Formats: sequence, structure tokens, C-alpha cells
Amino acid sequence: MRFIHRARDGAVLAYNTGLMPRLTFLGAAGTVTGSKYLVEAGGKRLLVDCGLFQGGKVLRQRNWERLPEDPSTIDWALLTHAHIDHTGYLPRLVRDGFSGPILSNATTRELCSLLLPDSAHLMEEEARHAAAGGYSSHKPPLPLYTQEEAMATLTRFAEIPSRGEYRISPEFLVRPHGAGHILGARSLELLITENGKTMTVLFSGDLGRYNQPILNDPETPPRADVVLCESTYGDRDHPSDPPPEQALAEVINRVAKRGGVIVVPAFAVDRTQLLMYYVRMLEDAQRIPALPVYIDSPMAISVTDLYLRHHEDHDRQFTADEAKGNPLDAHNLHIMRSVEESKQINDVHTPAIIISASGMATGGRVMHHLAQRLPDKRNCVLLCGFQAEGTGGRALEEGAKYLRIHGEVVPVGAEVVNLRQFSAHAGRSELLRWLAGFPAPPRRLYLVHGEPAASAALQSAVQSQFHWPVILPQYRESVDLTI
Repeated sequence: MRFIHRARDGAVLAYNTGLMPRLTFLGAAGTVTGSKYLVEAGGKRLLVDCGLFQGGKVLRQRNWERLPEDPSTIDWALLTHAHIDHTGYLPRLVRDGFSGPILSNATTRELCSLLLPDSAHLMEEEARHAAAGGYSSHKPPLPLYTQEEAMATLTRFAEIPSRGEYRISPEFLVRPHGAGHILGARSLELLITENGKTMTVLFSGDLGRYNQPILNDPETPPRADVVLCESTYGDRDHPSDPPPEQALAEVINRVAKRGGVIVVPAFAVDRTQLLMYYVRMLEDAQRIPALPVYIDSPMAISVTDLYLRHHEDHDRQFTADEAKGNPLDAHNLHIMRSVEESKQINDVHTPAIIISASGMATGGRVMHHLAQRLPDKRNCVLLCGFQAEGTGGRALEEGAKYLRIHGEVVPVGAEVVNLRQFSAHAGRSELLRWLAGFPAPPRRLYLVHGEPAASAALQSAVQSQFHWPVILPQYRESVDLTI
């Protein structure tokens, strides 16, 4: 049965009200970002994740296009974790008519209360820069959404447990499972009931690493009929030699010796905390000098406080380290909260470490530091993990000779290093390890959240190792979930 709905703009939309559940891939299909999965059963509609597309112009343009499904017809949004490519479209969804609750655990809600207003601030700032520099095709340049709209979205959050199960409706019941990755991240086991029959779809969300500091390993997955698994690093493993702390020490010592400054575009959530953990460890072991470390991201500062306050996801080693003091506090740490304090870093001309957002060099305060430091060959830009296609970080990683920052051409003279050991995403072997934990083969495995080559490589590996049916879904593809 298909229900016909006429949207406010006059468009006629049809959606499922019976017979069998359906799943529609509204993002993170054929690309890493924009995670959105619409599940329909019994006339109800549940959106799992609601992220921004990030990367090249074609992907970013999708954020400006009206969602293929009318937001006013969606009953709930359900979040795996707080990263912007999983949550950053929520204010637009609400503005365009979504009026239901946004379901997440308490930690994800707290992180979103930091990330969503910050995302809006960056959009407003970029619009102002574009207007001043005259380099936007939009007249006048506008943000995708405002800080006011982000704050209004936060009032729609409703808390669900981090463990156990939560009954959303007669059609949907969710059981969260630890995913590692970042604080609060969960894989979601969704039980779907229709016509008296129940099936299970498991959304991996973003899977973290095994045997990494601070957070617990991803949990062994439960039985599921259908699985959506991320494939960001489906075609490669992260380097293990040298170990991350040694690789970081080598960069810091090399750059300090030549009198340079290290600029680290770092995600405010998890990557900044992991870097601080290793810096403190290396300082305590006297393997690096105690350089001035500037944390120039108000959000990263607030997130670090959350990491120290939320103990439920901490691994045993981090818990033991906390008993001896703050393991995220470098010996010569400077917290830069205001814009004026941020500008003071421009006057630093001796070896130092600047950690600032955004992690893929797509906006934020780090762009000002890159503009200042990129031309000097003594300096180093330290990338820490995946850099999406079309981002400033990917351009630097691929050897760009210049970056365009706020309309100005900035030459790249600095050394560029990507320490992939610091990625928060499971590598190929770790993804296969997680998949091997299923107690029984799923009927279907969809590989999402990956660039085409990475997803195809993981598809081949899964078919060879497990002999499962593996599908690479297309953007906006809709499939029946047969019970």
C-alpha cells in the first residue's frame, strides 16, 4: 500500500504504509558523508542519522537541495553519534517541517549541543567572508542554517538509554551497542515489526578502532537480518609501524629542531582528546620537549570536559590514568577561548603546537592558522586521519602547491604529514573483525559511508571471506525489507 501525500510546496509524495518495511538511502551511499537512512513500517517513518554532506561542490550542493522526502512526514530521527556528517542536517530538517523528537543518548545530546551551534556559526562566518570577498555565486551569500535555528533544533532532542532497549513505537524498538569511535557512539539494532512479524536491521554507525586509548573497543554485533556497515577504510588498514606515539614524537622532534610550528587541523571530538593524551604521555616519558600547546577551539575545550566527565565509555587504561591526574592536560597548555586570544598565536615564532578545528580544513579557526603558517617551510601541517574528497585537508594531503583561504591564494611551503594511525575509524581488518563477530550471517549486507573504491574493496573482501550477499547502495535508492 502506498500513501499519497501532498507537500506544502505542492509536490506529490508517496510513501509506504504497509505490506513490508522499506529502507531508503538518503546519504552516505557512494560517499563518506551525509548519513541519512529512512526506515518505513506500518505507516510510520524513522530517519536514522541526519548528516551534512561534506567534500566537493557537487556533494555540498545536496545540502541545499530539498530533502527527497518531505520532512513533515517523518515521525522520528534517531542518532548513532554526534559527528556533523551524521547530525549536521538536523536544523535544516526542522526548518523544513520536521516536528518529531530527535532520539539520542545523553552524551550524544550534550555533544550535539556544542556541535550544531558551532556548525551554524561556521556557516554564518563563511557567508560573511564570501560576502566581503565577493567570491560566492549566491547574492547575497547565506548560511545553510543559523545559530538560532540550531538552538531551536536542540529543543527537539529526547533522551534514550545508552544500553538496554527503548520502544519507539509499536513498529520500532532500538537496542544500542557500543561502537567505539567517539564518546557516546553506538551501533543501533533496530527491531521492525509489521503485520505481526519482526525483523532486525543493524546500523553500524561509525565503528572505532580496537586497542586504542581512551574509549572501549567496538562491541561484538548481535544477530541481524540486514546490516548497514560503514566502509570508510574498506580498502586499507591504518599503519601500525611506527606506533602512533612514536610517529607523533618523530614529527614533533623534527619540526621543533628546525624551529617550526605544527598546525593540527583536528576534529574537536575525539581527535583533539587523543592527541592531547599522547602529547601528555610523551612529555611524561621525556620523549618530546614540553612545547607550548595551543588549543584554539572553544568547542574542543568543552568536548574535553565532557570526555573527562562521562566515564561510561572509558577503557580500563584511561580510567587508571585518570586516577593519577588529568591525562589530557599537557605541561605547557594554553586554552584560547576568544577570538582575541586566537589572534595572539600569530605572534608565536618559536616551536609550538597549534590544535584547532576543523579536522579536514574546511572552515573554522584553523584556516587562519593555515593562512599564517603554510608558506614557511619550517612549519608542519599535521593531518590526523581521513580527509574527504574536495576538502582542504585532502588537497594538502595530495600535494597542493597552494590553498585558497577566504578568497586569498596561500602558497604551501610547510611540510604536510598525515598520521593515519590517529584515525578514529576502523581500518579494513578491523571492519572484517567486527563483521566476523556476527553469530549468524545476515541476509543482506549494505556497505555505506565510503568512497566507491573503498566500498568495492570491502565488498570483495567480505564476499571472499564470508560468502555473504553484499550490496553497494545508490544515493536515493529504496529497497524492500522482506520479513
